[in-house]
Amino acid sequence: MALRTIFTEEDPILRKTCRPVDEVTDRIRMILDDMVDTMRDAQGVGLAAPQVGIMRRMFVAEPEPEEVYYFVNPEIIAEEGEVEGEEACLSVPELMGNVVRPAKITIRGLGRDGKEQEYTFEGFHARVMCHENDHLNGILYSDKAEKLFRPAEQEEEEAE
Repeated sequence: MALRTIFTEEDPILRKTCRPVDEVTDRIRMILDDMVDTMRDAQGVGLAAPQVGIMRRMFVAEPEPEEVYYFVNPEIIAEEGEVEGEEACLSVPELMGNVVRPAKITIRGLGRDGKEQEYTFEGFHARVMCHENDHLNGILYSDKAEKLFRPAEQEEEEAE
């Protein structure tokens, strides 16, 4: 497996809408595996295909260690409630922001094996899935954040 370059916010590729994946092939599985390795190497909890320059509707997420989810052609089919929380992104380095997201979602898509899957997530897991799904539509969390800040600045404000 290979580590891939993570594109950052100034790259226009991150503002484009991804195309569906026609079929989960060995090549798609290899890309998904590379994405997991790249995400882990960068110490992230999710990574969408456009972040590594691939304009296809797929992402990987690992909201808890060794709890990896693969989504190909994902679709959020239900949302409940709202909750505000801090987010960061491998494509927007060194910044964080407060974003309102659904408290609970149901998401459907194909897994790494090409079979349909459906999950319901709450809390942090739901936030991660929504964040990654937004990437597939050319949306960055920074577009939705009320305020962006550097984590060190936030710590200084809280200490005062």
